[in-house]
Amino acid sequence: MSTGIAYDCDVLVVGGGIVGLSTAYAITRSAPGTRVVVLEKEAGPARHQTGRNSGVIHSGIYYRPGSLKAQYAARGAAEMVKFCAEYGIAHAVTGKLIVATERSELPRLHGLVQRGRENGIPVRELGAAQIAEYEPEVEGLAAIHVGTTGVCDFVGVARQLAEASGAEIRYGAEVRRIDRRPELGVAVLTDAGDVVRARVLVNCAGLHCDEVARLTGDEPGMRIVPFRGEYYSLARPELVRGLVYPVPDPAFPFLGVHLTRGIDGGVHIGPNAVPALAREGYDWGTVRPRELAATLAWPGSWQIARRHWRYGTGELRRSVSRRAFTTAVRRLLPAVTADDLVPSAAGVRAQAVLRDGTLVDDFLIREGARAVHVLNAPSPAATASLPIGREVARRALETLRSA
Repeated sequence: MSTGIAYDCDVLVVGGGIVGLSTAYAITRSAPGTRVVVLEKEAGPARHQTGRNSGVIHSGIYYRPGSLKAQYAARGAAEMVKFCAEYGIAHAVTGKLIVATERSELPRLHGLVQRGRENGIPVRELGAAQIAEYEPEVEGLAAIHVGTTGVCDFVGVARQLAEASGAEIRYGAEVRRIDRRPELGVAVLTDAGDVVRARVLVNCAGLHCDEVARLTGDEPGMRIVPFRGEYYSLARPELVRGLVYPVPDPAFPFLGVHLTRGIDGGVHIGPNAVPALAREGYDWGTVRPRELAATLAWPGSWQIARRHWRYGTGELRRSVSRRAFTTAVRRLLPAVTADDLVPSAAGVRAQAVLRDGTLVDDFLIREGARAVHVLNAPSPAATASLPIGREVARRALETLRSA
């Protein structure tokens, strides 16, 4: 029976980052003829998490075996290299070192070796003297070399996904209101006053995904608590050949301050992780009272502060003191000085936090009536964007068929 509604598209994707565009790409590839519209509030794609990270193609060594991150990162890394090669997008498979600088880190380093093997990732264990084979200026007690890690231009990937998808991409279209009627579909009002009618909505709004879910009428059971990651560029890039990481603290989803030689030959150092005062708070001067109030009103935010205040204090100190940041870097790269660190663009991580303060550690995808919500997709989401996009597309197309 016809509803008499003139739909603008079958699937409406909110968010033009790499996950949203990969979803659009996967939908049109797996179901040709499906009409897809992508709404992105910025003037171009990948302006936030996608375009403000280290540009690393992660191997998947860090992630719990069986988790979505473990499954998608290892598969996604290989697919990302292939995609970049096919479309001529700048990339390189460089490998990386994970270096233990204290004895207390050695058991965790060995644990990463075991986890890498469980996830099917080749790992080479190195003694202190062997580190110089890869990084002559780096010092540590032991290290592992992960050969499948690389770097690429994720913004270029996002642009290519948008072009290859055949979807209609509408930039400068910020969502203001969503009217969902399970028996009819979804109508979205943009800030320009346009109304887009779709049979199914896919929420890939990143830093604003919980807000979009609530506009749809679905309670996501989490909130995005934004953490800013601050970077420096290395004035003497010749000190670093490739990628160098510390042994991560398993209590946090952050990997610690690391060294990344990008596709442009420059070396980025960072990020740290400090609370952002806005969803898009890329510096201390950007404060949005409504967003900050919403973060403070969420019980999980206070639980994080209570449990991890010592860790947070150290991150804050490195944020306001270049000397403190330099001290952290010197654990891996003793030759670096404060004068070698040149401030660079920061990023903000959209970290999903549960009411009890649990930091959601895996990708989180939930479904509602006529809707699919991607509620946690931080690093390694860019690496894993192609398999994530296929999974979100699968759910969206199932929802479309049932509707």
